[in-house]
Amino acid sequence: MTEDKKTDQQPGNIGRRDFVAVTLSAGLAASAATAADLEIVESDVEIKTPDGTCDAAFIRPRTGSHAGVLIWPDAFGLRPSMREFGKRLAAGGYSVLVPNPFYRVSKAPFTTASNFSFQNAADMAKLRPLMASVSAPGNGEKDAVAYVAFLDAQNEVSKEKKIGTQGYCMGGPLVVKTAAVLPGRIGAGASFHGGGLVTDKPDSPHLLAPKIKARMYFGIAASDDARQPEAKDKLKEAFSAAHVAAEIEVYAGAAHGWCVPDMPEHDGVPTYNKADAERAWGKLLALYQVALA
Repeated sequence: MTEDKKTDQQPGNIGRRDFVAVTLSAGLAASAATAADLEIVESDVEIKTPDGTCDAAFIRPRTGSHAGVLIWPDAFGLRPSMREFGKRLAAGGYSVLVPNPFYRVSKAPFTTASNFSFQNAADMAKLRPLMASVSAPGNGEKDAVAYVAFLDAQNEVSKEKKIGTQGYCMGGPLVVKTAAVLPGRIGAGASFHGGGLVTDKPDSPHLLAPKIKARMYFGIAASDDARQPEAKDKLKEAFSAAHVAAEIEVYAGAAHGWCVPDMPEHDGVPTYNKADAERAWGKLLALYQVALA
C-alpha cells in the first residue's frame, strides 16, 4: 500500500500521517453505519446532456442538504446493486446520483449481471457497444459535467461541500476524468477494480493527474495487478509528481469485480468478496469524511 500527499499545506490539506490516521479512525466509525441511520428517498430522474437524456437514480436523505456523490457503474450499468450502493451512502448522509452510463444506446437495465458470461461471445457482443458509448473520446467528460450540474441544482445537495465520485471497473477511469474536468468541484475520487487506468496511449487516464485537486483512492484487484503489475507504480508516480494526495492499494487475493455483490462467477469461483468489499467500503467512507467535509 502506498500513499502520497500534497506537499503544500493549504487550508483543508493535512499531512500524510494525519491523513492516514484520520482515514483509519473514520473508516472504523463509518463502517458501523446501517441503512436505518437516516430515512432515505429514491427517485428515478432524467438528466439532459449534450447527447440526449440520461435516466438515473437520485437517492438522498429525506431531510437536509448534504455532500453530493456521483457513482459511475461498471459495465452492467444502473441496476439494483448500484442503487443499493446509493442507498447505503444516502443512509450515511450523502445525496447520491447513479446514472445509466449507456443512455446513448438504451435505457437501463440491459442484462442481469449474475447470469452474464465473459466467455460467451454473444454476451460480450451485447456489452461492447454499451461500453464504447461512454468511453468514446469526450463522452465521459460531457456526462460528468451534466451529472454534477444536476446534483448542484438539487436542494438536497450542499454547494458548500465538495462532491465525491466513485466508480467500478470501467467506472474507474470515469472517476479520474470527472475529477480532472471539474477540479474545483470534486473533492474525492475512488476507483475500485478500475480497468484501463494506465494505458500506453496519450489519453491514458493516469496522465490527467496534474489537472486533479481531489483526494484519490485506487483499490486494485490482485488479478488486475497480476496482468498489469506496472500500473500501480505508474499511478503512484503520476499523482506524486502532480502533488495530488492518492492512495494506491492492491487487495491480495481479490478478483476483478470483488466489490459488487451481483458480479458473475469466473470459472466457477465467486467474484464478490464480502470481507474485502467491506474493507473497501470503509476506505471509501473514510475518504469522503475527510475530503467532503
